[in-house]
Amino acid sequence: MTPPHSTGRVKLAERALKSRALMRAPIWVYRAGLGFVFGHRMLLLEHKGRRTGAARFAVLEVLGHPAPDRYLVASGFGERAQWFQNVLAEPNVRISTGFRRAVPAEARRLTTSEADAALKAYVTRHPRAWAKLGPTLENTLGRPIELHDTALPMVEFHLG
Repeated sequence: MTPPHSTGRVKLAERALKSRALMRAPIWVYRAGLGFVFGHRMLLLEHKGRRTGAARFAVLEVLGHPAPDRYLVASGFGERAQWFQNVLAEPNVRISTGFRRAVPAEARRLTTSEADAALKAYVTRHPRAWAKLGPTLENTLGRPIELHDTALPMVEFHLG
């Protein structure tokens, strides 16, 4: 299958997303207590491995922040992302974002209509970011991302 986008910039972004060392570097920033440098556009998710029960960490971009205690994120690698599968299996997680550290939260998968609304709001608020991020996500998912009936899985974290 030919990826929907194959420009040099998209390929570079794709390689960066697949670089474990590069993708894990922000985890150490959060663990050092410096997560505030990312503001509220990123969050550190602490979740449990669905098979091992071991603590796992992922830094994710926040697509929406509809209330002070709610954060929306998308799974750029679709349903095969390990963090996504883990939070579906065990929704009790911890979130660090801004100056908040390891706050208990509950994960909930968004319905398709909720995901459509969240994606539309993100695209409206951040059109330039979406112009760069959208093609990369389409390549990692292997299919186009539509604003209606989106194939992009999303999760809401409700801080508790």
